[in-house]
Amino acid sequence: MSLIFSCNKEKKVTITSENRDINEIISEEKSRVEINYDNYYKEAKQYCKVNNLNQDKFILIDLGVHSGLKRFFIYNFKDKKISKSYMVSHGCGANEWGRTSSRKDAPISNEFDSHCSSLGKYVILDRGVSQWGIKVNYILKGKDKSNSNALNRAIVLHSWEAIPDNEVFPEGTPEGWGCPAVSNESMKEIDELLKTNKKVLMWIIKS
Repeated sequence: MSLIFSCNKEKKVTITSENRDINEIISEEKSRVEINYDNYYKEAKQYCKVNNLNQDKFILIDLGVHSGLKRFFIYNFKDKKISKSYMVSHGCGANEWGRTSSRKDAPISNEFDSHCSSLGKYVILDRGVSQWGIKVNYILKGKDKSNSNALNRAIVLHSWEAIPDNEVFPEGTPEGWGCPAVSNESMKEIDELLKTNKKVLMWIIKS
């Protein structure tokens, strides 16, 4: 199974008016990059089975995708397909909080105070109260060396008013301090799923 995303490797520009400002020229075609996640799906299914995690669904987040595109995927093991996709933020790193400076290349780190996202497998644990968005968060326990500090860094899944519901490419999604943050409307849907599906695997990669 593969997914197709838009990117800006090539642009076809058409000027339709002599009076049109150059800054208003819009790309009419975007090149497509095919990303095949089949190996991740297979590994996730085996990992969930061996570690007694939820075997109905898992979440895959690909920080290798431009932040202006949907890159938070809920995969259904039974149906063998993506059931939902959402926008999601990554950590700003050394850049300014709330901006989109690293929309093309998310900084990665497991270090304290790095303000970066961490790659690896997480188990989604308890539902808690957040100061952000719809006031709901979920504790994330890092299971790999690359995200082992997640609990101590207070890395959680939460919503944030700044996150858009829809794709904004070539613009980016505002960056936080390392938590995977989604839009309020997205979180309402994800919250309903997580209230009825326990011990769900979240796997953050950078393709």
